Amino acid sequence: MRTALRNTKLTTGLTLLGAAGIATTALGGTAHAATAPQAKPAAHATKAADKDDKADKGDKKADKAGEKKAEKGKSYPDNLDGWIREAKAIMDKHDIPGSYDSIKRNIIRESAGDPNAVNDWDVNAQKGTPSRGLLQVIQPTFDQYHVKGTPDKLTDPVANIVAACNYAADRYGTMDNVDSAY
Repeated sequence: MRTALRNTKLTTGLTLLGAAGIATTALGGTAHAATAPQAKPAAHATKAADKDDKADKGDKKADKAGEKKAEKGKSYPDNLDGWIREAKAIMDKHDIPGSYDSIKRNIIRESAGDPNAVNDWDVNAQKGTPSRGLLQVIQPTFDQYHVKGTPDKLTDPVANIVAACNYAADRYGTMDNVDSAY
């Protein structure tokens, strides 16, 4: 996310590109992503739990395939839309700004929606800390901007989104102001 050249903020909220941003633009706008298996959907409830559910007259139902439970029983699809929606709910709770559209736009540009994407060519990678995940965060930045209550794993889709948006809020005011490598 940070480059060898220091990013300069303009009053309009746009940033001048550093070396990595220029390289990204020249290469078509996406980081090189490592091929990895897709995230597995959340597991179905066990048969014993199903029996308990029936005994409780359906108060608790088994998760639908491809969804995972979040706070207060809300379920989100285990896909890009679900990850962004779950991240937005956490961001709202922690007063971290950023719109769904700007988060998705930046994800598509940075990783093409692959939570296991790794940038193995920019200055960060050359220094041994490659950018990873949906929003291409380096480990030190993730560690500094990680939000309690999300998994402490850089490539967890929701944790990656929330930490990146927390960083963008601190650095640029909101992810909505990020229109290039950041």
